[in-house]
Amino acid sequence: MAARVERIALNALWLAPGDSGGPETYLRELTRALAAEYPALAMTVFTTTSGRDALAADGFGELAELRALPVEEYRRVRRQVSEQLLLPIAARRAGAQLLHNLASTAPIRSFGLPSVTTLHDVTFMHIATFGRVTTWGMTQVIGRSARNADALISGSAAARDDVCATLGLDPAAFDVVPHGVSAQPAAAPADERELVRRLDLDGRRVVLCVAAVRPHKNQELLVRALPALPDDVVVVLAGRREPYADEVERLARELGVADRLRLPGYLSDGELEWLWQLAACAAFPTRAEGFGLPVLEAMARGVPVACSDIPVLREVGGELPRYFDPADGASAAAAIAAAANSDREQSPALVDHAAGFSWARSARGTMAAYERALGAARK
Repeated sequence: MAARVERIALNALWLAPGDSGGPETYLRELTRALAAEYPALAMTVFTTTSGRDALAADGFGELAELRALPVEEYRRVRRQVSEQLLLPIAARRAGAQLLHNLASTAPIRSFGLPSVTTLHDVTFMHIATFGRVTTWGMTQVIGRSARNADALISGSAAARDDVCATLGLDPAAFDVVPHGVSAQPAAAPADERELVRRLDLDGRRVVLCVAAVRPHKNQELLVRALPALPDDVVVVLAGRREPYADEVERLARELGVADRLRLPGYLSDGELEWLWQLAACAAFPTRAEGFGLPVLEAMARGVPVACSDIPVLREVGGELPRYFDPADGASAAAAIAAAANSDREQSPALVDHAAGFSWARSARGTMAAYERALGAARK
């Protein structure tokens, strides 16, 4: 008989509202889905002060108790101390039966409190994303805490297999629980005229890439593809601007396509929704992912997709996207042109495919992992 799960703690000490990307979406959508699927489940979210305030402003206080520990994401030492020492104590005091760590890092020891960790990916171990000290520290924490967890969750079989190969973990320790995609847009579209003016999009065909501008997201490949695409095509990189953005802009100047590249940085939900509607296609040249949620977000809106031919995106997108070699600009240009010229003829099939990924299903898979963790902890 499965253990009954009544009260959980969610570890969101990494949350920097608006900057945390996929993990923030995961936190928000999974919390909503767990509350809807399991109304009697009591949840306490432990997060940063800014995270608590942002979640409260969006009504999450009605779904879960929100508690802030004295930490912010960009104060890494304090965050590690809080996660390793304060969090397990605070979760126990909140009466939690188990602790769910939502973004790969977790307490190495939870002092008898059962734990579940969602280990999204270990991309940072393959592609330089952080400094050497941070990379070493994260490798130690993630590897050791994962071995001590009572259950592990991965969003895809491809990510699970890479994590296991990299860290030497047992695939049997994982529940593969795909993420969902919202059936309805997150926000009403923003004012079209203002956004067209600000991004100079009048008369342009938009290739939209939604992702933080980071090395493993590989946005420079889209710049390399631009010279082979028609002159009216512009690439819009909608996502948090990081130092890699300077390299992308420098390459655009070298190739003479700087006037066809847009890096607006953070966009509101409404602005992003309008860009989804405007896009001729979406393009994702990533080298590695744990899941690839933007592929599904595009498909859910009927937007044609061109993306990297890597196992995880094949797993998520199936046969519908136009795939390209993430190291070949010509391959990317051909796939983007094919997607952009499809006139959304695939839209019904794209929407139907995305509908197979729901947050309700993700919540049920997550609950199964909770029950497995509690059962394992009692043995």
